Amino acid sequence: MEVESETQELHIHVNGEPERKSSTEQRSHNYSWRLRVSLYVILLLAGETIATLLGRLYYDKGGNSIWLETLVQLVGFPLTLPCYYYIKHESSSKTNNLTNKTTTSFLTLPLVYIGLGLLAAGHSVLYSFGLLYLPVSTFSLISASQLAFNAVFSYFLNSQKFTPCILNSLVLLTTSSTLLVIQPESESSTSNPSSKYNYVIGYICAIGSSAGYSLVLSLTDYAFEKILKKYTFKAILDMVTYQSLVATCAVVFGLFVSGGWKMLRTEMEEFRLGKNSYILINIGAVISWQACWIGSVGLILEVSSLFSNVISTLCLPVVPVLAVVFFRDEMSGIKLIAMFLAIWGFVSYAYQHYVDDPKQEEEQEIPQGEEEEKETQEEKSNNIQD
Repeated sequence: MEVESETQELHIHVNGEPERKSSTEQRSHNYSWRLRVSLYVILLLAGETIATLLGRLYYDKGGNSIWLETLVQLVGFPLTLPCYYYIKHESSSKTNNLTNKTTTSFLTLPLVYIGLGLLAAGHSVLYSFGLLYLPVSTFSLISASQLAFNAVFSYFLNSQKFTPCILNSLVLLTTSSTLLVIQPESESSTSNPSSKYNYVIGYICAIGSSAGYSLVLSLTDYAFEKILKKYTFKAILDMVTYQSLVATCAVVFGLFVSGGWKMLRTEMEEFRLGKNSYILINIGAVISWQACWIGSVGLILEVSSLFSNVISTLCLPVVPVLAVVFFRDEMSGIKLIAMFLAIWGFVSYAYQHYVDDPKQEEEQEIPQGEEEEKETQEEKSNNIQD
């Protein structure tokens, strides 16, 4: 019974929540839990916002290496390696009890890491192209479509149900992204002269990046549920670390094969803010992306992956406003309407998540109650026989 209880405590549902989590009422009074969640939310929002703005600054001041901008999104994973030392002392005894029950094929596990890593690399490349060719405010609004893609992929891969709130969110987010295709000439121009063509390419890449991010998230959940079948913190850390390692190797390979590495020295020397600023911007982007990742994984562990994705979308109203302040992006009427629709879609999606929480807790409590009743009846029958 002790091993079974520990197994239930360590395992997490596909949406990232433990099977035996405390009730919402208990957690609301847990100061430590609220403090951790607040910290993870700050890391996620600050990391994603700063990383996006630094990426736009890199392009605006003379940077043009897609591969370098992609690499800074992935190469920061060694910063989280000290977490393994913490895990070793925190849960080694529990994971040892589960080793025999949660074994995975030696060949299957590397294939999962390689497949997801290559998808993550592709998503990051599309992200870099979209950020290069679009104003950062427009790019941020289009990225809100990741919630819509997440709902679609989760429907096929993770048995996500389409409720009226989710359907409403899908329509609003799709409409919001579609409206951004209609832009005045001044809005669709970036640092590249062929503005109209680049805007279309940037729009397609931004949509592809959102779809890729959502696909990686859904496939990761699917891998945990169907393949790994264990949801310890170490398993999640292994997944993201090895996935980032594979993605980093793929991007470095692309950087050298394309010959882009030859231009990095010239690019740094011609950077309008100077060499030191060039280095600091890229280092800041690496740290910001890693902070974003830590916040995202932390929210998956403490709440759920869906909640983590929803919080990520909270950057929606922040980045466009900061882009207007720092990069003089124009806030047209169409963009304001798109922002309003996207925020409405986000609220609709978040409300569905809020409604689902009590239902999931009730579904978990009912089976547990039935098991306790059966055990009590069996004990009584055994006592009668004795």
